[in-house]
Amino acid sequence: MERKKLSGEEIAKGLGLLDGWDAKNDNIVRRFEFSNFAESLDFVNRVGKLAEAADHHPDITFGWGYAEICLTTHDRGGVTDVDMALAAQIDKLL
Repeated sequence: MERKKLSGEEIAKGLGLLDGWDAKNDNIVRRFEFSNFAESLDFVNRVGKLAEAADHHPDITFGWGYAEICLTTHDRGGVTDVDMALAAQIDKLL
């Protein structure tokens, strides 16, 4: 992947291929809901493994029954193809 910063139109198109992700302030974000803290933690750990393999690390907030994932490519100043690809991989974890 070329880590190319995407235009607003490209982001909108990419979001159309994902489930539940939104664009916010040069990021793509999604909140995931779970039944308890253990499920949230397990999900976050699985996202962490994907992130390490991709060498692309999201901001993650989680707690009892939820995890919020925020993706951006800091050195490009916004959303790139790498963010979209990692979001698609994260969606497959469910």
